[in-house]
Parts: sequence; C-alpha cells; structure tokens
Amino acid sequence: MALPLPPLAAIRAFEAAARHGSFTKAADELGMTQAAISYQIKLLEDRVGAPLFLRRPRQVMLTETGRRLAPAVSEAFELLSAAYQAARHGAQGTLVINAVQTFAAQWLAQHIGAFQMAHPALAVRLEVSSGMVDFSRDDVDVVIRAGGGKWPGLAAHLLLRAVFTPMLSPALAETIGGVREPADLRRLPIIDPGDPWWPKWLDAAGLPSDWLSQKPRTQLGAQAFEAAAAMAGRGVAMLTPAFYRAEVESGRLVQPFDLVGDDGHGYWLAYPEARRNAPKIRAFRDWILAAVPASLDV
Repeated sequence: MALPLPPLAAIRAFEAAARHGSFTKAADELGMTQAAISYQIKLLEDRVGAPLFLRRPRQVMLTETGRRLAPAVSEAFELLSAAYQAARHGAQGTLVINAVQTFAAQWLAQHIGAFQMAHPALAVRLEVSSGMVDFSRDDVDVVIRAGGGKWPGLAAHLLLRAVFTPMLSPALAETIGGVREPADLRRLPIIDPGDPWWPKWLDAAGLPSDWLSQKPRTQLGAQAFEAAAAMAGRGVAMLTPAFYRAEVESGRLVQPFDLVGDDGHGYWLAYPEARRNAPKIRAFRDWILAAVPASLDV
C-alpha cells in the first residue's frame, strides 16, 4: 500500500523556507522563483489542512503546525542525504574531512595515516577551510572546526581545548636579553596584535593591553601561519602550545610562561546528527577521539 506522502517538491520548498525563515532565500537556494516556492508551500498546506507559515510583510514565521513539522522534515532530508552518500561512495567508499588550517597542518596531516592503516578499505580526502559547510549540498562527511561547539543540527565532540600563550623564536627573545616577565613582550614585535586572545592573556597576566594598538597591524589568517612567522623571528605569536611541542623541543620556538589563557573555545569534530551511525563516520569518530588525547597527552 502506497504511503500518503505529499509531493517532494513541496516538502523541499517547505524545508528550505523553514530553515531560512524566508521564501526569497529558499528560492535562491533551490534555484526557483519566490512565487514557485509560495505555490509549493500552498500545495503542502492544502494537503496538511492547516497553514504552515504566517505571512507578514518581508517576513514569514512558522505556525504551531509548521514548527511541529519542520524538525521531522529536516531529519528526513538528512537521512536521505546520508543514504545517498553511502550509496554514492559504497559501504566503505571515501571519507571526506573538511578541517580548519591549523588543526589540519599541526595534527591531522601527521596522524591520518594511522587511521588509513586501520581502515584500508576506506579512502580519505582532506579539505581545508574555515567556514561551515552545507551538509545537505556539499560532499563532506565531517568537519573539524574551532569554536564553542554549538551548531544547530550537528553532533559535536571536543577534540582539544584551544588554550593560548605567547610563543616566539629563541633568537628574537635574545634580542632583548631574554623574555623573563610578561612586560618584556612590549619591547618585541607582535604577530596579529588584533587577535582577541592577546588582551585575554594579558589581563590574566595582570597587564594592560592598550599598548597593542600601537603595534603594526598584521593578520595572517590562521594560527599555523602565525607560528611559521614566529619561528622565522618575525614576532611573538599567541599560539595553542599543544600543537607546537615538537617545535619547542627542537628549539625553533620557546614558551616563556606557563600561564595559558582559555576563552572556552576548542577544536571540535562535527557532523549531522542524523549521520551519527554511518559506518565511516563512526569509525573516524572512534579513532580521532582516542588518538588526539593519546598523541597530545591532554
């Protein structure tokens, strides 16, 4: 017996409009006109027998019926997307990881080989970017992002707290006879003095931060690049020390102070909640949640 389902186009229009809170944005996403979105949603409302949106000038809002329907529709599309990805890539297939630059360079690239050895039937593709992805449209299985770990619709697992402290090259420290107290940092060039970590760390050290505005403004875009500049003697960088233990041991960087700042952010593994049990995601999740603390001793 066939299930009494509404037209897929109507459901798709409703899901996009509910997610964006806008018929116009839903039309842009789906490559349709606003009138076509409105027509599809009217078809769905006729099938449901109740309004799904309150139409107001330049704004639409879900009704109570719409609010009950929207989460189930979104979950259904996530399940369809997961099934499609599994079919496209096969039972093992390809795991696509999209990670921020610093985590990819300072940890993942160095350790992903161990995961591939443990799962030889699963190919891995690593992409690097900092923006969030649209899992319903982009060919991505998991992301690794820096932040607070609260992303609607995504399951998130903390990999590493993003604590921070000043680090620099030994040669640069010697230009002022060594860095012995936090106030010595004022005599040195600062890499990205606009980084919000700087005033937080200086406040914890009991120092003012107004002098940072007098330093030349530099922005390198990623902590990995700032670390490279620090090792080249270009200035003091605010870094996450767990990523740079090898550089400290080899003498390319020094960490003058034990004091570290913590703004509550970290590096997180995230993926759609509906794909939690996909075999390749489960395999990568189990591996990385064990591998990060083991390798960084955190």
